[in-house]
Amino acid sequence: MSIFLNAYRGRTVLVTGHTGFKGSWLSIWLNNLGAKVIGYSLAPDSEKGNFYLSGIMDKIVDIRGDIRDYRKLNEVFKKYRPDIVFHLAAQPLVRYSYERPRYTYEVNVIGTMNVLECIRQSKDTKYGIIVTSDKCYENKEWIWGYREIDAMGGYDIYSSSKGCTEILVSSYVRSYFSTKKNKENFKIIATVRAGNVIGGGDWAKDRIVPDCINSLENNEDILIRNPISIRPWQHVLEPLSGYLMLGEKMLENESGFGEAWNFGPKQDSIVNVEEVVKIIISYWGSGSYRCDNPKSEAVHEAKILKLDINKARNYLKWEPKWSVDTAVKKTIQWYKNYKTEDVYGICTKQIKEYCIEKG
Repeated sequence: MSIFLNAYRGRTVLVTGHTGFKGSWLSIWLNNLGAKVIGYSLAPDSEKGNFYLSGIMDKIVDIRGDIRDYRKLNEVFKKYRPDIVFHLAAQPLVRYSYERPRYTYEVNVIGTMNVLECIRQSKDTKYGIIVTSDKCYENKEWIWGYREIDAMGGYDIYSSSKGCTEILVSSYVRSYFSTKKNKENFKIIATVRAGNVIGGGDWAKDRIVPDCINSLENNEDILIRNPISIRPWQHVLEPLSGYLMLGEKMLENESGFGEAWNFGPKQDSIVNVEEVVKIIISYWGSGSYRCDNPKSEAVHEAKILKLDINKARNYLKWEPKWSVDTAVKKTIQWYKNYKTEDVYGICTKQIKEYCIEKG
């Protein structure tokens, strides 16, 4: 737990989307680091989620608000004057974006603009980390990983909204936050792109781990839509460690880190969906699965997606630690124990285990 301790202790940190899966884990980690965490988000989707069960809402400033509500968000900035912002609030689901395209763009693009505008107007907030997605890239289904300099794009609404978000942030940085434009109110803003994140406390619809756990708890077959689709699987603590490391560099006023960054797994953790399901079943101790008829798939979803993480390795000295096997093992530990053990304790224990293991 000692890593990042000096960077965040006593700092005021705003986390948007703190009631979500990744946001709740980040809030727990920051709380353990001694930060004053201000959370701004809609209500959690599930009472079984990590945010609710961990009780983190009682350990931080917990604010309900829509990221599209600029006025309310700006009031939070003025009242709490955060040192740094981790912006995670988003509509995060590909399939849902087909059903509600306008909402997806309002949340992901306009919501991000609201955060950037609040940062621009604030004299106290100097640093921002904007979380987008590995799906922001123009996916050509090639076998090598996408680099931060590759083209933005997106076949589906969700992916294109994340590509637009990246372009928006780049525009804001060049228009308002560069030293040439504004020396007196210089800001450091970065975007971060992670792979397929798994971990305890995620119950979102149309995600493979929640789908598996729901089926396993109900003694039903797991139904796999796209068994051969290849994804960069990683435990939620992997990208969060990268975000925190990046924030640490920013708080040290190292301006060269206000760029785009990939945080993905090692090559051997980039496997297909069916392989992940097999590992889940092995750690659960029972279960079975069957593959859906691919002809029934109504919407387009990418078949292969990989990230190149050499930039983070070389310049941040960040390295993924846990293999896909370990990531699944830690995830299943959460789901097998959340009903009987203290969830905040489970999360803190896994964070400590992550911190002491060598990459």
